[in-house]
Amino acid sequence: MATTLERWLPGVRTARRYKRAWLWPDIRSGIVVTALLIPAGMGYAQVSGLPPVTGLYATVIPLLAYALVGPSRILVLGPDSALAPIIGAAILPLALGDDDRAVALAGLLAIMVGLVMLLAGVVNLGFVTDLLSKPVRLGYLNAIALIVIVSQIPTLLGFSVDADGIGARVVEIGRALADGAVGPTAAAIGVGSLAIILVLRRVKFPVPGVLVAVVVAMVVTWAFSLADALPTVGALPQGLPAPALGGLEWSDVKDLAIPALGIALVAFTDSAVLSRTLAARRGETVRGSDELRGIGIANIAGGAMGGFPISASSSRTPVAEQAGSKSQLTGVVGAVLLVVFMLLMPGLTVVLPKATLAAVVIAAVITLIDVKAVRTLWRIDKIELGLSMAALTGVLVFGVLEGIGAAVVLSMFAFVRRSWRPYRAELGRVHGLRGYHDLTRFPEQGERIPGLVIVRFDAPLFFANGEAFARWVRARVKAAGPDVTTVILASEPITAVDTTAVDQLVELEEWLAKHGVTLVFAEMKDPVVDTLRRYGVADRFPADRFAPTVGAAVDRVTGVLRGDLEGTRWDVAADGGEEGAAGEVEVEVEGEGAGRSESDEGPESNP
Repeated sequence: MATTLERWLPGVRTARRYKRAWLWPDIRSGIVVTALLIPAGMGYAQVSGLPPVTGLYATVIPLLAYALVGPSRILVLGPDSALAPIIGAAILPLALGDDDRAVALAGLLAIMVGLVMLLAGVVNLGFVTDLLSKPVRLGYLNAIALIVIVSQIPTLLGFSVDADGIGARVVEIGRALADGAVGPTAAAIGVGSLAIILVLRRVKFPVPGVLVAVVVAMVVTWAFSLADALPTVGALPQGLPAPALGGLEWSDVKDLAIPALGIALVAFTDSAVLSRTLAARRGETVRGSDELRGIGIANIAGGAMGGFPISASSSRTPVAEQAGSKSQLTGVVGAVLLVVFMLLMPGLTVVLPKATLAAVVIAAVITLIDVKAVRTLWRIDKIELGLSMAALTGVLVFGVLEGIGAAVVLSMFAFVRRSWRPYRAELGRVHGLRGYHDLTRFPEQGERIPGLVIVRFDAPLFFANGEAFARWVRARVKAAGPDVTTVILASEPITAVDTTAVDQLVELEEWLAKHGVTLVFAEMKDPVVDTLRRYGVADRFPADRFAPTVGAAVDRVTGVLRGDLEGTRWDVAADGGEEGAAGEVEVEVEGEGAGRSESDEGPESNP
């Protein structure tokens, strides 16, 4: 019962296993993150065409809900820049300038997004995160970091730009700098705050540099009366989250169906990559389906209480991580402090400079940029480096969803390419080593077994590589000379075959038979043998063509060639008592050398 409860309510599991040492880091992180929750929530609400206070409601409620149902211990949820334009485009044409109706439509949209994600999680569609390989995740995070940094530079230096897309923003920032648009006071505080954070991080100061920078900036702004000389967060609106779904009709559900699907896909893709990557960095694992359910429920709760669709935050989550967050309590602390400030101290943020918040965000997302990992990919695998760069470029140029989608497609092509031209080897004996080994690895000591060609193809056989496999085997047989009587295919790496590959195997067997050569499969897996049977080639490949091991196949063939093991046979006992499948096997050898059975092992030395 407890296990089931903890699966559906991960927050309960965290509470049961909570460590006292986590308490202060979580409280500290919650305090730090709160400084970002306020301007981010209000700002993205305005971008969505909604009253600023709805951004705070869309922050408080999802944070509390996710702390209970969310699987990630570090993810911070809230309004997001990738969703805000889509939300605005979906609800504003239907609201017709009515703020109350816009809020109701936004709440309905959040509930619909949440239901889509919850349903997808229940039916375990979170497997799509398995398509996000490490290079793709690396490129995504590097791109997100660059996007966030570029977006925060104007605020850091005390000016603003009006441009969509990272390229246009860079151009506008360059023009603004050339025109002298920098605000001296804001720039001094912003750059100073960034310096404090980075220096204290480097010297491992016991108090988080983020907290120090925020406090110092607020004190300086208050002491020198700078609130009118530079942009600040401003006073918080008063009030508590409450249902705001009045005046809705069923036609609204129909009109918002397509936007809800799109927002759900963007929110999950964005959140899943961030969640999985950060969890891996912490030595944890997060199932995609659990993440879908958690964020879905958070959206439903937020929409029911005056909010709008949210996802994981790629700027606030790294801040929480850098501040030392250990559990979901960080989000709870942030939500509670946000409510306290709205009720008791709404004017406190009047002296909080926006430039300092920009410094906090920039310092946090810098940690997402992993140059070392990029260098490693450059050194060991140029193809995976290309995938990472494709993800980075795609996200920067086309957006999160499109960029990751393109990278996933490229990952599939890379997989097909590797399977199309996998590693392949001809095996032979090596003096002093048991088993049969790749002859290219032992050019001096290795030798072929007379009359045999032993080959290994390290991939499933399918339409893209079947012909290449058959052509390669024919080439090995020709190279071995006219005395070859048997080709032994070490089949353990072959995990699947399709219809095209079966046709290629039949054609290969026919070609070998015309040249007096027999094809034998060694260590072929039961499911692959079953597939061959279903394709109707059992008569062509009877039970005596399937050896339990390479060693057993070699023993039989070499015994027959010597003429002293003519009665050699192997019996294969498969599930259901059928013959002809590899798997749990018993090898019976009649004649000289009876009783010998090896698992891909040959003699210790050459005969």
